[in-house]
Amino acid sequence: MGKPNTRRLDREIQKTERMLEAVQNEEMWPLNSAERRKVVGALAGGSYRVVRGKSTGRAERALENVWNAAQIRLTAELTALRTERQRIVNEHATAKAAKKSSGWW
Repeated sequence: MGKPNTRRLDREIQKTERMLEAVQNEEMWPLNSAERRKVVGALAGGSYRVVRGKSTGRAERALENVWNAAQIRLTAELTALRTERQRIVNEHATAKAAKKSSGWW
């Protein structure tokens, strides 16, 4: 028995880690469509209030909420992927141990 095949999961984990890092740098590309709409709406509302000379507190809070929600979503995805990878490795180790113990040596 060779190593367990976790290449696909490893690629997904790396992709999600890159997305999480991009969200922490407040880049737009890893956001889903609903999150993008919220960011654009908050930016538009905040810029309108700046032009009018008013406070942008609510728009800033909305932006911060979107970034935090995206971070939470990506962290949950990353945790799920790592858990699945560990489950596959554990299953492989159990199968390997069972095969070894059932031999006649």
